[in-house]
Amino acid sequence: MAQILAFAGSNSSSSINYQLVKYTAGLVDNHSITMLDLAKYPFAMYSSDVEQKEGYSNSLIELKNDIQKADGIILSVNEHNGNLSAYFKNVLDWLSRLERNFLAETNILLMSTSPGGRGGVGALEFANSMLPRFGAKIQSTFSLPSFSNNFSGSNGILDADLSKAHDIALKTFLNSL
Repeated sequence: MAQILAFAGSNSSSSINYQLVKYTAGLVDNHSITMLDLAKYPFAMYSSDVEQKEGYSNSLIELKNDIQKADGIILSVNEHNGNLSAYFKNVLDWLSRLERNFLAETNILLMSTSPGGRGGVGALEFANSMLPRFGAKIQSTFSLPSFSNNFSGSNGILDADLSKAHDIALKTFLNSL
């Protein structure tokens, strides 16, 4: 049984990426899932001055430890202006200062969703190229466009083709564990 950590790279209390992660994690059997809500993790904007003056917060150290205990991560990144959100980029900046290879050999299912038709693909592509720098092994990716049209909290992914693509991405990830 693998230990899987599931979270969205968002600090929004109404994050659609968190909803996608929660749905995906709910499809996993025979593994231990830990859900994290990063909206509950306040981090100062990274600066070397703050790092030197205040060091690393307990929340940051706990997050790094949770990540490093996991055999795999289900992660959905939100997009702001075609890129990762400033919040999640900041989280990555802090984690990489604490330990450069904080994702060493960690298998990841990387996803994104957005209200628009591109499904957060800009953030997905950015994260897909950036996370391996910290040791991540991206096993599969999935993008869900037009969240409100293609997702229902009670029914999951509504479009048959998107649902199939999601299933394939999830199975590929689980097979890597």
